[in-house]
Amino acid sequence: MQSIIKNGLILTDSGEKVKADILISDGIISKISENIEADAVEVIDAEGKLVSPGFIDLHIHLREPGGEHKETIETGTKAAAAGGFTAVAAMPNTKPVPDHAEQMNWLQDRIKEKASVRVLPYASITVRQAGKELTDFKKLKEAGAFAFTDDGVGVQSAGMMFEAMKKAAETGASIVAHCEDNSLIYKGALHDGEFAKRQGINGIPSICESVQIARDVLLAEAAGCHYHVCHISTKESVRVVRDAKKAGINVTAEVTPHHLLLCDTDIPGLDTNYKMNPPLRGKEDREALIEGLLDGTIDFIATDHAPHTAEEKAEPLSLAPFGIVGLETAFPLLYTRFVESGEWKLKQLIDFLTAKPAETFGLPFGRLEEGRAADLTILDLEEEKTINPKTFLSKGKNTPFAGYSCKGWPEATIVEGKIVWKRERVNV
Repeated sequence: MQSIIKNGLILTDSGEKVKADILISDGIISKISENIEADAVEVIDAEGKLVSPGFIDLHIHLREPGGEHKETIETGTKAAAAGGFTAVAAMPNTKPVPDHAEQMNWLQDRIKEKASVRVLPYASITVRQAGKELTDFKKLKEAGAFAFTDDGVGVQSAGMMFEAMKKAAETGASIVAHCEDNSLIYKGALHDGEFAKRQGINGIPSICESVQIARDVLLAEAAGCHYHVCHISTKESVRVVRDAKKAGINVTAEVTPHHLLLCDTDIPGLDTNYKMNPPLRGKEDREALIEGLLDGTIDFIATDHAPHTAEEKAEPLSLAPFGIVGLETAFPLLYTRFVESGEWKLKQLIDFLTAKPAETFGLPFGRLEEGRAADLTILDLEEEKTINPKTFLSKGKNTPFAGYSCKGWPEATIVEGKIVWKRERVNV
């Protein structure tokens, strides 16, 4: 079956926009050329729109099983498609945890049944994410585990993490770490900075994250495994990762849109939509994250999409759960803040959401090239509208960005040549 995208704009390697048609045959990009004439079942007119590789988000929470009141595989992947994402990696802090092959097999079957986009499921490092007993890496990888993480909690024992890294190295798997030393949390709800002090709220210090990264990069060097840092948030953490990379250690890192866009002094009041883990840090931290992303210390952007119910987020700040949603707003927020302002090139932003995560984990997509899977996102870079959580396809409406006016919104999302989401204005 053939389809064709006509009159779209694509980015060259140098970042120049050029007009091109894209022919898709049996889910594969078969030809990219200025003008293609071919018999096609579907014709998509992308006049004036940018056609990008489909976005990849390697850190999201789909909540299923066990948290379906917050999100499901179906609703979360519909939200991903609406945000231009064609592949997402789902964290394992579910109930039950995918900590054995049978549960991973169940999850894979559920993904095939309900997902709108590609879903790469993580398995946990430890049984029930309790930090006491390692899972069977070999069997879980054979069942389709993308990588291993106890995201949501840091692995507290250095010995346990070292054993996990050795197992990962043996099986050719990656260790992906939520870095948090529990002895340094101090029952904090926000960053240990200006805002928390003014409000009399316990703060989470930066060293809570950075000391565990410092421990882990040395363990990863000794174990010889690929070690990836989740949602890096502090200037000290950036320094540790930068030094580790210079030392030749196989460490990579991701950063969220909200940590690039906001710091703790931007919190307007006791609004739980500004409560996430790691918390919004200081101005110097945010600047270090941007610098680290641009110089290659940080490898790519991931949303840490973490949906919660309105009732849960209505709890007092000290009791409300950590986390915000991000799939449906990531690109327009980043495009407006960094590309429209002239700070970044459009090619840089697209790469942070496509080629870079794919390269980091050896994924076979993330590039718009002949012979590649037709995972594509069509973007209207001129459209400007206000973020309205009521319109989200995600069950979660918990965002601090409600009311923000942004440019650069997805028009259609295509996975393996099939349109999985589109705006009404796209002529199909």
